[in-house]
Amino acid sequence: MQHGFIKAAVATPNIKVADCEYNAEKIVELLKKADGLAAQLLVLPELCITGYTCSDLFFQQPLLEGAVSALFTIAEQSRGISTVLVVGLPILKDGKLYNVAAVLYNGKILGFVPKSHLPNYSEFYELRHFTPAPAENGVVEANGTTYPFGTKLLFSCKGMSSFCLGIEICEDLWVPCPPSSGHALAGATLIANLSASDETIGKDSYRRNLVTSQSGRLVCGYLYADAGEGESTTDLVFSSHSLIAENGAVLSETPPFTQSFACSEIDVERLCNERRKMNTFSPVKNEGYETVYFEMPVRNIPLTRTVAMQPFVPGNPEEREARCESILSMQSYGLKKRLLHANSKTAVLGISGGLDSCLALLVCVRAMDLLHRPHTDIVAVTMPCFGTTARTKSNAEKLCEALGVTFRCIDITAAVNQHFQDTGHDPRNHDVTFENCQARERTQVLMDIANQTGGLVIGTGDLSELALGWATYNGDHMSMYGVNASVPKTLIRHMVRYSADIAKDENLRKVLLDILDTPVSPELLPAENGEISQKTEDIVGPYELHDFFLYYVMRFGFSPEKIYYLAKYAFAGTYEDAFIKKWLVSFYKRFFAHQFKRSCLPDGPKVGSVTLSPRGDWRMPSDASAALWLNRAENL
Repeated sequence: MQHGFIKAAVATPNIKVADCEYNAEKIVELLKKADGLAAQLLVLPELCITGYTCSDLFFQQPLLEGAVSALFTIAEQSRGISTVLVVGLPILKDGKLYNVAAVLYNGKILGFVPKSHLPNYSEFYELRHFTPAPAENGVVEANGTTYPFGTKLLFSCKGMSSFCLGIEICEDLWVPCPPSSGHALAGATLIANLSASDETIGKDSYRRNLVTSQSGRLVCGYLYADAGEGESTTDLVFSSHSLIAENGAVLSETPPFTQSFACSEIDVERLCNERRKMNTFSPVKNEGYETVYFEMPVRNIPLTRTVAMQPFVPGNPEEREARCESILSMQSYGLKKRLLHANSKTAVLGISGGLDSCLALLVCVRAMDLLHRPHTDIVAVTMPCFGTTARTKSNAEKLCEALGVTFRCIDITAAVNQHFQDTGHDPRNHDVTFENCQARERTQVLMDIANQTGGLVIGTGDLSELALGWATYNGDHMSMYGVNASVPKTLIRHMVRYSADIAKDENLRKVLLDILDTPVSPELLPAENGEISQKTEDIVGPYELHDFFLYYVMRFGFSPEKIYYLAKYAFAGTYEDAFIKKWLVSFYKRFFAHQFKRSCLPDGPKVGSVTLSPRGDWRMPSDASAALWLNRAENL
C-alpha cells in the first residue's frame, strides 16, 4: 500500500474434479505463495474448490457439504496471512444453488458474491444446476453463521479507501451490461473476475481485449483468474489464461497453457486520480450497495511492474513507429488547416540544425504535400550569430536542400551588436540579455519575412521546453502556429529517427542522422574552438528525467514523493538518487516560475495525453506558489 500500490495476484490451482479436500490444499499453497510475495489480493478461478466441470455432481449433497467444509478449512489456514483471497464454490441458499465467489481474509469469511449471468448456450448449461443471483443483497448461512450475500457487495480496506474490491464471475463480463460497471460507479477500484473460460481458437485474444477494454472503460484494476489443469477434459479444455490489467493496459498475464500464477502491482492511487479528473466518470449512489470492511497492515511493496524511463515513448519498436507516424499526421493536418484558413502563401520557420526545427520543417513539408503545393512555399531561414557552429549551419542548409524548400541565410550578428549599442549592453557580458537579444532578433526577422511573403511563422518549440520555461519570452516562445507544442523532447528524437529510417533520399537520411547526433543547444553563447559550448542538458538537466517528471505531474497529479519513488525505480543504475532529487526540485522551480510564458502560447495541435495549452488541458495562475511542492521535494 506504499505510494498507492496494491500488489495483486491471479492464480490457477491444479485441482482434482470433485476432490474438495485436495483442492483446498492446493488453494492454501497458492495463498501462502501469494503472501510470500507480499500480495495483498489473490483471485482464483470460478468454482475451483469443487471444479467447474463437476456437471450433475452439483446435485450431490456430499459435494456441496465438502465444498463448504473445504472453504472453512481454507479460512482457518488463512489466519495470520495478510492477503485477501477470492475463491469460487457452490453455495446453497433458501433451497437454491448459487455459483459464488467467497471473500476471505485473515481467518474470516467476509462475504459471498453470486454469479448474475448464467450461460446456457453452446457448451454451457449452468442453468441446469445454478440459480442467477437475486437482485438485492441478503445473507446466507454456513456452518451456523450468517454472512453477507449479494452482487452489490464491496470489500474495502480501512485506512486505504482506494483499495475497494468488487466482484463478478466469468459470463458477467461477457454480457452487454456487466455488473462490474455498477461496482466501479459505486466506488470499486479493483474488479475480481473468477472464471472458467474454456479455450477455443482465437478466444484468448478476445478474452484479453475484453479484460483490457473493461479495465480502461471503468478506470480500474481488473483481475481475471481462469480455470486450467485439473478440470475435466471430457468435452472442454481450460488453459489457465489469467490476466491483470490496469486502465486499459495488461500488467501481467499467464499465456494459455504456460503457467498458473501471475502477480503485479496495481496503482489504485493513479486510478482514483484519473477518475477524479474525468467529469464523465460520475459516481452513482446505487441503492442496495453494502461495504464490508477489513483491516490490513501497511506493507512496503517492492515494485516489479515496468516503469518506463521514457513514458512518452513506446518501448515496442513497431508501436513506436506507429506513434511517430500518427503524430506527424496530426501535426501536418493541423498545419494544413491553418495554412488554408489563413490563405497563407508561405510557411516561414527558423532552421537551426537542431532537432526541434528539423521536426517542424518535416511537418511543413508534409503539410505542403497534403495541399499539393511545392516545397518552395516553405521559407526556412537560418540566422547565424555568436554561438552558431559550422556543423549546425551546414546541417540546416543540407536539410533544406534535401527537402527542396526555399532557404535563406541571414546573419544577425550586426543587428544584435547594433541593439547592444542602442541599449547600452556590454557585449562582453554574456548574461541573459546577451542570449535573449539573439532569440528575439531571430523572431523579428521571421515575422518580417512572413509579412513579406504573405505567410505564417511556424513555431518549433517543444513540450519539454515549455514545461521548463526554456524559451525566450517573445523570442522562440512566439509564433503563429506551434506544431511541436505538445511533443516532448524524448519523443522528438525518435520522430526524427523514424523520419530518417523512412527517408528515400540518402542525403536526407544522412543529415537527419547527423542532427540526431548533435548535442541539444540554443547556441546563444560563443562557440569554443568551433564546437558547441552551451549544452542544454548541462544547464537544465537531462530531458529524459524532466519528461518523466512532466508525465507524472501532468498526467496523474502525483506527489513529489511518489514521483521520486518511481524515478528511482525507473532510472536505477542510470542516475544516483541525489541526482534525481536535484533535478526534481529544479523541475518544480522552473515549472511554477515560467507559467506566464505558457499562459499566452500560440495555437498548436494536441497530439498526446499531456499538453500545456492554456486553452486546453492546463490552466494555472501565472503567480501560483510552488512552496508546497518544493518543500516536499526538498525534504525527500
